[in-house]
Amino acid sequence: MKKIEHIGIAVNDIENSNKLFHALFNAPPYKQEVVVSENVITSFFACGENKIELLQGTSPESAISKFIEKRGEGIHHIAFAVDDIVAEIKRLKSEGFELIHHEPKAGADNKIIAFLHPISTNGVLIELCQDKPE
Repeated sequence: MKKIEHIGIAVNDIENSNKLFHALFNAPPYKQEVVVSENVITSFFACGENKIELLQGTSPESAISKFIEKRGEGIHHIAFAVDDIVAEIKRLKSEGFELIHHEPKAGADNKIIAFLHPISTNGVLIELCQDKPE
């Protein structure tokens, strides 16, 4: 793993949260997009070399909506940048980590992603991120 790529924060209202983080960072989000496959709207803020991703569920069945219902708003996941997500998934599986995704899938912000189950990472949802190949 190269670095922390972003920290994901689950929010109830992305527009209100965009205003809050705009004031916090003194800059607007550089990107907002809908990820239909995950039933979420995302906004990304630059924070030095790292990013903050705000996530709002677009349906009650989305993982974000269920997370907020159970735990409230707050930190949802930590994402790490990797060079080769397929190799990293294979390595982590061989180390005994429980995977949510055994194959990478399309994610927000021009990434391919995979998640590790928090049961095997001290309760922290971990996302692996790789730039989409061109």
